[in-house]
Amino acid sequence: MRNKSLILMTICAALSTGLSAQSVYPGQHTGKMKKVTIAPIQVESFDLKDVRLLPSRFRDNMMRDSVWMTSIATNRLLHSFRNNAGVFAGREGGYMTVKKLGGWESLDCELRGHTTGHLLSAYALMYASTGSEIFKLKGDSLVTGLAEVQAALGNGYLSAYPEELINRNIRGTSVWAPWYTLHKLFSGLIDQYLYTDNKQALEVVTRMGDWAYNKLKPLDEPTRKRMIRNEFGGVNESFYNLYAITGDEHYQWLAEFFYHNDVIDPLKEQRDDLGTKHTNTFIPKVLAEARNYELTQDNDSRKLTDFFWHTMIDHHTFAPGCSSDKEHYFDPQQLSKHLTGYTGETCCTYNMLKLSRHLFCWTGDAKVADYYERALYNHILGQQDPETGMVSYFLPLLSGSHKVYSTQENSFWCCVGSGFENHAKYGEAIYYHNDQGIYVNLFIPSEVNWKAKGITLRQETAFPAAENTALTIQTDKPVTTTIYLRYPSWSKNVKVNVNGKKVSVKQKPGSYIAVTRQWKDGDRIEANYPMSLQLETTPDNPQKGALLYGPLVLAGESGTEGMQAPAPFSDPALYNDYYTYNYHIPAELNTTLQIDQKHPGHSLQRTGEELIFKTSQGNVLKPLYDLHHQCYVVYWDLIEK
Repeated sequence: MRNKSLILMTICAALSTGLSAQSVYPGQHTGKMKKVTIAPIQVESFDLKDVRLLPSRFRDNMMRDSVWMTSIATNRLLHSFRNNAGVFAGREGGYMTVKKLGGWESLDCELRGHTTGHLLSAYALMYASTGSEIFKLKGDSLVTGLAEVQAALGNGYLSAYPEELINRNIRGTSVWAPWYTLHKLFSGLIDQYLYTDNKQALEVVTRMGDWAYNKLKPLDEPTRKRMIRNEFGGVNESFYNLYAITGDEHYQWLAEFFYHNDVIDPLKEQRDDLGTKHTNTFIPKVLAEARNYELTQDNDSRKLTDFFWHTMIDHHTFAPGCSSDKEHYFDPQQLSKHLTGYTGETCCTYNMLKLSRHLFCWTGDAKVADYYERALYNHILGQQDPETGMVSYFLPLLSGSHKVYSTQENSFWCCVGSGFENHAKYGEAIYYHNDQGIYVNLFIPSEVNWKAKGITLRQETAFPAAENTALTIQTDKPVTTTIYLRYPSWSKNVKVNVNGKKVSVKQKPGSYIAVTRQWKDGDRIEANYPMSLQLETTPDNPQKGALLYGPLVLAGESGTEGMQAPAPFSDPALYNDYYTYNYHIPAELNTTLQIDQKHPGHSLQRTGEELIFKTSQGNVLKPLYDLHHQCYVVYWDLIEK
């Protein structure tokens, strides 16, 4: 515990330092891309290094994440790679030398190595978010170890498992998802280069790309189609990014090689042909199309991406912004029948937020920002257990269920890997900019340094507990520009003051309030966003619904009855525990709510300054992100009051 405290103090001390890292969204990675975005865009992203979180629940999550990720020894993460390459030998299996990782990282799991890839990204993101050297050192040590393994393997291949798993995939014989795991390594090494300027990482990943090209170029079309039936994550997105960095058309060829006709072609025809496909196998393939559009201006890729995003948000998304049931699509007209203990795979939301960032850069559409906010608060923020820093695989929406958290040694699920990243990059979508001004999309305490204009914007707020946010301008000389304040679809009658004087707000919800003037040092904007209670019912059952306060999904406290140890944590002794979990829901659980459906605010009363609501029946409701270590109800059986 003392070591963890020292790590935390080291990170906190470095929060204000600068760096020269980049990212992979329009407006970023200047100087590191030989192939830049040529598609027309409306707004650009800030570099993650230019945004710093101020004290808040978001920064608390980030700090807990940072302690966990730095506590994992580099030698443990490299152990399976070194064994695969034959560069490690230890007495009696090395148990006195290296403590083995369990679960999906065990030496007999076909996905081993994926966590190392995620952590390469997470260390890079955390370095960009905080400036703390500890994350660069962790990333550097991993990259150095992986380079040694790659050199020993000899042909550019790099993985924690033998190349025979790739051969099995090519032959069409049973294997879990080898290209999925390689995608995490490709992505992590690229992030190490872009965010931390680790040139060795770029050398390693280009050798991996050369190996992949030599491996796949001779394959015929039937073999290609057979191979990509297996899950391959977003490896084609990584190849597009590698193509952008290097300009080498071999990597563009590789990205196009993984074009999945059976999945993408229906989207080109504007067909919602999702059926019961595996959701998180699907979304990354569209992310690759988004990158293809940005690099080539292929309008088919743009249209299908736009169609897919709106199809997902309008038809395949639950109230908290998550999607999928037992990781798969289902008939959205039967949504109320899919409120199970296995809804909301976190990786799906992770990838939908990535896709939303691309779409927002193209459109500047407030609807995209509205979705991002809802999914961020209700799913991602609440994925992490505030007591331990562990994270959940699913966001269960079965009444009486609870969040099931990972364990430190054995639960290296996919959503643990993406979870390392989720809580390291909260600063990435708060602000955007274009030639006309800066966009304030999220109400999160933070500072952004807009270097091109010589402005630092500091946002201070207690949102969502309070309806106000305040922005203070810091600048050495007066600057004329526009500040675009998001007018969320969940609010109305927004009030804006500049230096204490009222600004006329003519815009409507679902747009941006544009404040243009010459800004001087110390100028201050204050905005008030009234929040109200709303009811969101399922499309197939108007008597089944979730309550929202502003963008926040409220959940009813249901206590701990039925929870049996080791709940709320996964049991590593049980196979696929995250997928077969028994919630032991009490038979007498109350799921009914008397409510005035047209005026839900009449049926609940907020108590005090905290976000706690009570009904006349005695139900206590809180934001879903605050419900931990107990059962809850999100979708109620509604009775008209």
